[in-house]
Amino acid sequence: MASTSDAHSHLSEYEIWWRDHYNFLKERGYKLRSRYSPDWVPSWTNTNKLYIDCEDGVRSPHYLLLDAQRTQDDVKRHPYEIEIGRCFSSPPLSQDPANHCVPIYDVLQVPTDSDLAIIVMPLLRDATDPYFDTVGEVVDCIQQLFEGLRFMHRHHVAHRDCMQLNILMDGNMFIDPWHASDQYMSEDFKRPARHRTRTYSPSRYYYIDFGISRKYEATNTNPLEYPIFGGDKEVPEFKEDNYKPRNPFPTDVWYLGHAIQETFLDHYSGVKFLSSLVSDMMRSDPTQRPNMDEVFSRFQILRQGFSNWKLRSRVAHDEKRSLFDFITHWARRIQYTVRRIPPTHTSLA
Repeated sequence: MASTSDAHSHLSEYEIWWRDHYNFLKERGYKLRSRYSPDWVPSWTNTNKLYIDCEDGVRSPHYLLLDAQRTQDDVKRHPYEIEIGRCFSSPPLSQDPANHCVPIYDVLQVPTDSDLAIIVMPLLRDATDPYFDTVGEVVDCIQQLFEGLRFMHRHHVAHRDCMQLNILMDGNMFIDPWHASDQYMSEDFKRPARHRTRTYSPSRYYYIDFGISRKYEATNTNPLEYPIFGGDKEVPEFKEDNYKPRNPFPTDVWYLGHAIQETFLDHYSGVKFLSSLVSDMMRSDPTQRPNMDEVFSRFQILRQGFSNWKLRSRVAHDEKRSLFDFITHWARRIQYTVRRIPPTHTSLA
């Protein structure tokens, strides 16, 4: 029977697909990690190292996604998905600060299959990791998410799957580049990836995955689509009747409200100011939900009432409520106040 180490010395079936396209991607200027090179020899071979301590011992957790380096400058980086992604990644929309759609750097047609394309995007990470520290950090995140979905809707695009897992963030708060398959670890796998707080190094949040998104004509004020279940299966109108065509824009509002509920209201103290708005976004009757213009406007009014003291106040995740966490928060709070680091980095619109 093969050992665990032996098992990790062999690529899984879906990893073999990436290995077989290693040279194709390299020729196009994108280099996969050494694990996916046709000439790969595990770095722990004939050593005393364990595979779990080696960068190339980590399998990608994703079937359809893999990280790569753009060799030109060493930067990491469905037909509707490509079309909509390119639309938001091209001027003038790409230059609008309200645009929080993940940029598409390149689209590579797979030479062995005309129905497959590889979409090249920046390396992003889970928007909820590390945990949020202050009300101001939560406000920055929510502001960007509302702004981004309103931007899409104003350009007549319904995301249709803007659930929690399809909201990511950049790595601006990270001192160390992180390993794409184990975001807790540094890229070289030698230590946990070090980071600052979002207050010190503000993050930018992005929507990804436009595979079931749709763009409509501006004159179509009530588009109707048969339900397609995305990652979140709890949409009330789909449960009621998943054979009835629905306007996808109110469903987007519900998705985002539920994502905020799952991320913040279910796990953090200090965020009850979001409750009323999120409840309205998640009304069972889609016609009773506010549209994204209304959601955004209500949030602007809400945050106008926050003092700097409120914005610097602590939000505590279920797993970060120890005395030590409380003391370190106050130490940061005093330091940032003295250094005049602002408690929030998004502007009122």
